[in-house]
Amino acid sequence: MAKRTLVETVINNEPVELLCEPRQSLLEVLRDELHMTGTKEGCLTGDCGACTILVDGRPVCSCLMLGVEAQGHKLETIEGLATGAELHPLQRKFLEHASLQCGICTPGFLMSAKALLDKIPRPTEAEVRYHLAGNLCRCTGYDKIVRAVLDAARESG
Repeated sequence: MAKRTLVETVINNEPVELLCEPRQSLLEVLRDELHMTGTKEGCLTGDCGACTILVDGRPVCSCLMLGVEAQGHKLETIEGLATGAELHPLQRKFLEHASLQCGICTPGFLMSAKALLDKIPRPTEAEVRYHLAGNLCRCTGYDKIVRAVLDAARESG
């Protein structure tokens, strides 16, 4: 077993200290060490976006980032999107627009959409499609997802 490294970070506004191996991806740390299984494993090559989380507000494929690189950063995962039992507007709109089926891609889409709306509160359809281009869905197609994000923007703005 490799020597474990202490990492101090903030995840979903909570300070976290964890020990991880230097070779572990952030995705592995989240799922296997912290038992935060909302972030999904898809391709492990950064191509599908299923494992997208926010690092200092920017969408990042957690399969491409090492856990030790989280040191000193603020992370947001799908587990932190809702406030208690109250769904985030994006989550509500994904349900209302039937924008999900199997659910593997949904957390990544939601986190990418949150990053977009935090940056551009009233995006155009073209901006939504551009910012979600790194997330792949094999079940629903993209129109319902785009409509849900635009509807959430209208509701929030």
